[in-house]
Amino acid sequence: MVSTNDMRPGQSIIVDSQIYNILEYQHVKPGKGKAFVKTKLKNITSGGVVDKTFRADEEVEQAYIDKQKFQFLYKDSDDYIFMNMESFNQITIDAKLIDDSIQLLKANQEVTISMYQETAIDIILPTTINLVVTKSEPAVKGDSVNSNTKEVTCETGLTLQVPMFVNEDDVIKIDTKTKSYITRV
Repeated sequence: MVSTNDMRPGQSIIVDSQIYNILEYQHVKPGKGKAFVKTKLKNITSGGVVDKTFRADEEVEQAYIDKQKFQFLYKDSDDYIFMNMESFNQITIDAKLIDDSIQLLKANQEVTISMYQETAIDIILPTTINLVVTKSEPAVKGDSVNSNTKEVTCETGLTLQVPMFVNEDDVIKIDTKTKSYITRV
C-alpha cells in the first residue's frame, strides 16, 4: 500500500481491480475543506485514460511491474512467441496486447515486456528499429514538384512516407513511437 501523498507520475497502482499507470499527479489544498489529490490514470490493459480524485493520505495498492528482456521469435496465427533472454523460457502473447506494435516486430528483435504477477501486460519496443524496404516506386525526375516524399513498404508490412531517394532493398531507421522515417542506414 502507498499513500496518495507519496504517489508520483510513472508509478503503477491498482484501483477497482484494474492496473493503472499514473500520468499526472497534483496535490490540491483548498482554502476550506480537506486536501485531495487529482490524478490522470492510464489503464494498462485497455489503454483508456481516466481522471480520478483521491483524499489526501488515502491508501492505494501499488502494483509492482517487472520489466524483462525478451526476444521475439515468431508469429503463430494470432499469438506471438517471445523468449526470455535470461531464463530462455518462452511466453505467448495475444495479438490484441501488441496491436500497435505488430508492424514493428521482426524475428530475433529484442523488446522489453512489462509483467505483472507473471502475466504480460505491455510491450516496450526500442526507440528506433532498422527495416529493409521491400516495395518502393522508383523516383522519376519531376515528381518532386508536387511532393518530396513517397510511400514505401517495409519487410514487416509497415507502410510509411520516406524521401524520394529511398529505394528497394535500402535499410531505413524508423522511430517506433511515431512510425516515421528517420534516416537511411
